[in-house]
Amino acid sequence: MTRFVRRSFAELPGWAGADHALAFAAFRGGAPRLVKDQVLAGSLGIAPDAFRSAAKEAMAAGDLDGAAARSFFETNFIPLRILPDGAETGTPGFVTGYYEPVVAASAERTEHFRFPLYAPPPDLVKIDDVSRPPGLDSSFRFARRTPCGVLEEYLDRAAIEAGALAGQGLEIAWLDDPVEAFFIHIQGSARLRMENGREIRVGYAAKTGHPFTAIGRRLVDDGELTLAEADMDGIRGWLAAHPERRQALFNRNRSFIFFREMPVDDPEKGPIGAAKVPLTALTSIAVDRELATFCVPYFIDAPQLVVADEPFRRLMIAQDTGSAILGPARADIFVGSGPDAGRIAGRIRHAADFHVLAPAGLAESLAR
Repeated sequence: MTRFVRRSFAELPGWAGADHALAFAAFRGGAPRLVKDQVLAGSLGIAPDAFRSAAKEAMAAGDLDGAAARSFFETNFIPLRILPDGAETGTPGFVTGYYEPVVAASAERTEHFRFPLYAPPPDLVKIDDVSRPPGLDSSFRFARRTPCGVLEEYLDRAAIEAGALAGQGLEIAWLDDPVEAFFIHIQGSARLRMENGREIRVGYAAKTGHPFTAIGRRLVDDGELTLAEADMDGIRGWLAAHPERRQALFNRNRSFIFFREMPVDDPEKGPIGAAKVPLTALTSIAVDRELATFCVPYFIDAPQLVVADEPFRRLMIAQDTGSAILGPARADIFVGSGPDAGRIAGRIRHAADFHVLAPAGLAESLAR
C-alpha cells in the first residue's frame, strides 16, 4: 500500500532554487480542466476536486514571477512524500526521460520515404471492464471488432509492420528511417517536417492494447548490452550494428501506437499531452494514469541526475502518461523537442524521491 508522509517545504532539497514561475505557468495551463471537473482521479486517492480552489486562484493571477509563484505553492499546498509499498528509506522512486522527435517526412510514399505512421483503423474499438471479451487480459484497453461484431485481440506490431493495414488509407505520413519510426512510437509524439515545407505534429490517438515491452531490457536480458549501455545511444548503436536483427527486436514489443495529426500552432510549445495541455520542457511529467491524477504538482528530487550542471530538483506538473510508466513514484520527464533533447532524455534513468503537493484537507486525509 502506498504511504504519504507529510513534509515541510524547508525539508525539500533544492526547493528554494526550483523554477517556481515555470511550474506555475504549467499548472495554470491545466487549471481550467481542474475547475471544470474534467480531470479523473487515479486510484491513489489524489482527488482532483481538492485542487479546484488553487486552480481558480492560478487562473485569476496571470503571470507570476519566481517569488510570487513560490508563495502560491507554499500557501496552497503541503508536500507529501510518496512511499510505495514496502519502501521506508532511500530513494524509492525512478525517473526516465522522453522528448518530441523532429524528423523529415512525406505525405506520400516514395522510394526514400517508406515507413508509415498510421491513424487508428476503423475496426479498432476502445473497451472497458464491461465490454472486454472473455479471455482478453484486463490490461487491454483496445480490441478489434470483426465483421460479425465479435471483439478480439487486435493485430500486434509484427503483423502490422508486415503490411496488415497497408492499402487502407490510414497513413498520416511516411518516414525514411524505421528506427526513427519506432522511437516515435516510444515517445508518443513527433514534429514532422514535410517535403512540401509544411510542418505538422502527430500525437498519440490509440494503441493495439498489447503490453509495452522495452527493447533495451530485452537486449540486457539477452546479454547483448549491459544495463549501463542500454540507454538510447546504446540501443541506437546496437540497431545500427545489427540491421538484419532489427525487425525481430522491434517485434518483441507487440504494442503498436496509432497517431492523429495536429497543427503546429506555436513551435515554442511542446506537444499536447494526455492531460490535453501543451507540455513544458523539464516541467511536465508523464505519470501512471491508473494511479496518479493529471494537472497536479510534484516535487522530484533526483540528486544523481545532472541537467545543466545542476542536480535535478524541480517542481513538475503531471500532464501526460505512457505505457511504461507504472507505479506511484514513477515519472517520465519531458525534456523538449529535437535531437539535443533526445540525447538528454535517452540518458535519464535515475532514482528519485517524489513529493506530491496537496491542498491541506487532502494532505490530511492522505497522510493519516
